Amino acid sequence: MQAKPGDRIVIEGHRVGDPTRDCKVIEAHGRDGGPPYLVRWGDSDHDTLFFPGSDASVRPSRAKKG
Repeated sequence: MQAKPGDRIVIEGHRVGDPTRDCKVIEAHGRDGGPPYLVRWGDSDHDTLFFPGSDASVRPSRAKKG
């Protein structure tokens, strides 16, 4: 998985009815945009270091370039 600051990481619930969580990537600390990521969680506004699992996917930022 690769992500850059501004991208969102979405984590699907593990069981039926579990919520989907998301966080915004603040910094990528791994090689070439790999984990771990410093993220800000959307539901709690807390910053944490995050190693995504197989239930996570990256949603690229829609920020304009240039």
